[in-house]
Amino acid sequence: MVKPPVSEARILIVGLGLIGGSLAAALRAAGFRGSVLACDPDPDEITRGIEMGLIDRGATELSSVVEGATLIVLAVPVLAMRSVMAELAGCLSRAAPDVVLTDVGSTKATIRDCAREAFGHVPPRLVLGHPIAGSEKSGVAASNPELYVRHKVILTPEPDTDASALARVRALWEACGAEVLVMDVERHDQVLARTSHLPHLLAFSLVDTLARQDERMEIFRYAAGGFRDFTRIAGSDPVMWRDIFVANREAVLASLDDFEAGLARLRQAIESGDGDAMLSTFDRARHARHYFESLLNKTSYQAEYQMQQQGKQRYRVAPGGAVTGRIRVPGDKSISHRSIMLGALAEGITEVKGFLEGEDSLATLQAFREMGVAIEGPHQGRVTVHGVGMHGLKAPSGPLYVGNAGTAMRLFAGLLAGQAFDTELTGDASLTKRPMGRVADPLRLMGAVIDTAEGGRPPLHLHGGKPLQGITYDMPMASAQVKSCLLLAGLYAEGETRVREPAPTRDHTERMLQGFGYEVHREGDTCWLQGGGRLSAAPIDVPADISSATFFLVAAAITPGADLVLEHVGINPTRIGVITILQLMGADLTLANEHEVGGEPVADLHIRYAPLKGIEIPVDQVPLAIDEFPALFIAAANAEGISRLRGAEELRVKESDRLQAMADGLAAIGVAHALVEDGIDIVGGGNAEGPNYGGGRIDSLGDHRIAMSFAIAALRAGDEILIDDCANVATSFPGFIDLARKVGLRLEEETVEEGV
Repeated sequence: MVKPPVSEARILIVGLGLIGGSLAAALRAAGFRGSVLACDPDPDEITRGIEMGLIDRGATELSSVVEGATLIVLAVPVLAMRSVMAELAGCLSRAAPDVVLTDVGSTKATIRDCAREAFGHVPPRLVLGHPIAGSEKSGVAASNPELYVRHKVILTPEPDTDASALARVRALWEACGAEVLVMDVERHDQVLARTSHLPHLLAFSLVDTLARQDERMEIFRYAAGGFRDFTRIAGSDPVMWRDIFVANREAVLASLDDFEAGLARLRQAIESGDGDAMLSTFDRARHARHYFESLLNKTSYQAEYQMQQQGKQRYRVAPGGAVTGRIRVPGDKSISHRSIMLGALAEGITEVKGFLEGEDSLATLQAFREMGVAIEGPHQGRVTVHGVGMHGLKAPSGPLYVGNAGTAMRLFAGLLAGQAFDTELTGDASLTKRPMGRVADPLRLMGAVIDTAEGGRPPLHLHGGKPLQGITYDMPMASAQVKSCLLLAGLYAEGETRVREPAPTRDHTERMLQGFGYEVHREGDTCWLQGGGRLSAAPIDVPADISSATFFLVAAAITPGADLVLEHVGINPTRIGVITILQLMGADLTLANEHEVGGEPVADLHIRYAPLKGIEIPVDQVPLAIDEFPALFIAAANAEGISRLRGAEELRVKESDRLQAMADGLAAIGVAHALVEDGIDIVGGGNAEGPNYGGGRIDSLGDHRIAMSFAIAALRAGDEILIDDCANVATSFPGFIDLARKVGLRLEEETVEEGV
């Protein structure tokens, strides 16, 4: 990211302690060429700051150093802010005409009130801010030029804050290496009360409680690392924290109320020996920190803050390479989602093996933790779900975030429509563009009350406590997600729920419901179930995902000399369109070691290179390979003749418009094609040896399947292929890069800063 320069002529720091001194040090380290002045009531701190080379000069009176200041940073304790602002109001006219004011206080409403009292209003060029950084040390001698590097600074502008002033304060902190976020004052104070103020309060209280006990010497002598880590913050400045708790009293008390309520629940679980309740709390806490941190680092709008992605992933794939070996791709995402959902609603403990540890599946897992389900793992693909029964879910404390998982959102909609509590379902920027009316509309016919955003898009607000009635529904499009949504809602509906599909779609939900002891009927194109039953826990061995396997099947199919085995791949009859299509194109693809695991058929797929030919893809195979077409388009680009696809309009409403995205990518590498509304014609290169197209730069639009498809395309490219926006590959295929390199692709990953 290209950082805007700090173009201030004269910066005045009021309060030359750790925070103010570190700001001066960071500016010096960043090459700031203007003047840095300071005001502090302690003349020794001023002298020390000059000796350390942090400031040019300073004084103990504001009026002595305010002359010509272009940016003034108020780095004084919160309760000292009132008097400092009053003094500043009396001499601010001597500063530069366009002077900008900012502060570093950890409570913003109080400081905003001080500004109104001192100036009569909040000045438009006052930008309230809070760097989330610090140390147990204090004073200018503890100044650290690295204090703000990769730390967050929250700015809380008012609606009428001057835009140029905001930009100048942002530039100040970014020059110090900080990540700048923006939120409103009230939200800031609520968030910081929970994430900073409450932990400090607890640390002070715990250390004080133990220090007053008779055995205090023994307690502290044998304290383990965890105690020292937690109580380290109790070494912070007591005066500063007294001021913070006074200034942010209401928000701190509210967060303390929430904590005490949670502590009371945990105490009750311990008293009653409720192991599942304890496990639910401990495991949810254990995973929450890592889970939400990973989300915050990879998405644009998560949890508490509006966050801007700091870098995007790019693939650089060199032309050529080999495809050989024996590999197992990660577990099937569709089955991983359903294993958690049905295990949570079952009675008893469900053991899952082969669980896909990608972000989408982890989002589903975390959502059920938020609804009170105790879940152990995942650890090397193993997950243990302590089921709560059909009516044992609890209301989550906030929106359920499902990341990029359209499957999770649509299945959750059905599952949660029959609960007694309200729920909000939300996702990342990509998911919020995808249509949800296709599940919301039939659920409303069943009696559910659902609000969506404009155009029937997420977030979804489901109003609980509404009785559902079974319906007979003819799906207008072939969609396993819609079918599964309605069947899950049917579990809670009175009477029978029947779903007719216009073409066969994957039947994992029906198979897994049967595996959990819930009777589902099937006749022709219709399946149905009776509401009001129960689920019984059952072991699940998740087969390798055929959608993930597809990229390597195609890689081997197009690469001369390839010989590859993919182990334990799910070959559900509703998912094997890709196998049928590749075989019709002439691929040397055979199945071995066929058997069933938990009702799902699996096999080892052995594929060797053979020249491919273009075909007209049978319409009845389209819904059986809908997710695999991006990779199949690469197979078509290497086949002899024209491959023609029709009836695939569903591709336009995936993570991206995959028809358009693939057409754009094919054009970028020189593959002739003709795009139509519901499909595409692709003219293959047909060369038995050498490249079938050139290299180029691809915009994957954040769609993992687009990114991986063009990665394998490089095997037959004439030059390198550069693929932008690849971070979402981890949502469906963790480990793709390692496996790609293992079989012989020449793939490198790069992190690209914004603006590059």
